[in-house]
Amino acid sequence: MSKDPKKPNVIIVLADNLGWGELGCYGGGVLRGAATPRIDKLATEGLLLHNFNVESDCVPTRSALMTGRHPIRTGCRQSVPAGLPQGLTPYEHTLPECLKEVGYVTAHHGKWHLGDVPGRYPSDRGFDEWYGIPRTTDETQFTSAIGFDAQVAEIPYVMKGIAGQPSENVCIYDLKERRLIDATLVEKTKDWLTRKVVEGNPFFLYHPLIHLHFPTMPHLDFEGKTGNGEFADSMAEMDYRVGQIIDHVESLGIAENTLFIFASDNGPEFRQPYRGTAGPWQGTYHTAMEGSLRVPCIIRWPGKIPKNTTSNEIVHITDLFTTILAVTGGTVPSDRPIDGVNQLSFFENPLEVKSTHEGFPFYIKEDLRAIKWRDWKLHFVWEPEVNKSSGKLESPYLFNLLRDPKEQTDILAFNTWVMQPMLKLRAAFEKSLRKYPAPPDPMKDLDD
Repeated sequence: MSKDPKKPNVIIVLADNLGWGELGCYGGGVLRGAATPRIDKLATEGLLLHNFNVESDCVPTRSALMTGRHPIRTGCRQSVPAGLPQGLTPYEHTLPECLKEVGYVTAHHGKWHLGDVPGRYPSDRGFDEWYGIPRTTDETQFTSAIGFDAQVAEIPYVMKGIAGQPSENVCIYDLKERRLIDATLVEKTKDWLTRKVVEGNPFFLYHPLIHLHFPTMPHLDFEGKTGNGEFADSMAEMDYRVGQIIDHVESLGIAENTLFIFASDNGPEFRQPYRGTAGPWQGTYHTAMEGSLRVPCIIRWPGKIPKNTTSNEIVHITDLFTTILAVTGGTVPSDRPIDGVNQLSFFENPLEVKSTHEGFPFYIKEDLRAIKWRDWKLHFVWEPEVNKSSGKLESPYLFNLLRDPKEQTDILAFNTWVMQPMLKLRAAFEKSLRKYPAPPDPMKDLDD
């Protein structure tokens, strides 16, 4: 671990499908059936962002975090089943690769979802070691599903790997392992942190949780704990696991020089019985509604980021890539567009400094669904619920998110001036896409 303030340690804990309205510090907690005291306490120790934005589902968001680039640039535009081409191409520079260039040691414990073949596992993309799942958690249902045939569909595994060596299977990822995996991941993280403290190098730990992805099933120690069902029990477990990591960081005496970020990858699940909530915002992941874009994010860095502070300034997950490199002395790639901006000045003084990210385009797969700019949202396709789209709009819908957080009343006719900055943003982004198209992916070359 590092004691050099110019080389702080960095920890990112990323929840899976945790909606804006689930945690106590975001208006949920006991109102959702489970108190979240550990994450709520973390919020009092740093900066809570009300307007932290992500991409449409797991793969796009994780690629944006790892590269600082919107997924329309990287080709990681959607989650796809096992056995189909997926993941980041070798062209992309990942956050751990950039950090290793300035002396950081790196580890990944959790869900990857950015490549499930040799050359694309975490240990091939900048992480010294990893333990977790290469894809996603609904796969735990495979081996117990009616008619499952391992001859035609891959059996999912928990895996592990070390840089320079082949990744290997650890155990079948089934419903039994689903209940155990978040506890196991915390133990892997605690062990790794303990070892790295002795070595003395600055570190980057990426710990993408499994909770609350469906099937949302708690560890047996938490089953029935809340009395409000398995979803609430899982939320209580998630809060406890985050607390375990925080406690271990503090027990090792490294909290003061550690930038600790807790966030979610997506808005809430839309499928019952696992459907979550985005609080005052409408929508779930896989839509362009605000409930898909906005998710929890809390940032703690003692002595650098003020305690017990909140902000409604726009921050995008790509900004974490650029900001972390600024904090650690890393180099942002200069041979390609990087969408993330350096938010360090804003994070350090959020009550007086404005975010440097005024707006961004929001794509689902290849389609531009919406543009968010300041307090405005312009929709080009209207799909307030997954699979309930009315198609491309002849006249876009415009909403003011302060006055209309659920995006219910189109007010474009009264505010056509807003089209000017928004369409300029679109034009500039599309020009950039044409100049710097996503590189070809040899795995997806249909001619092979």
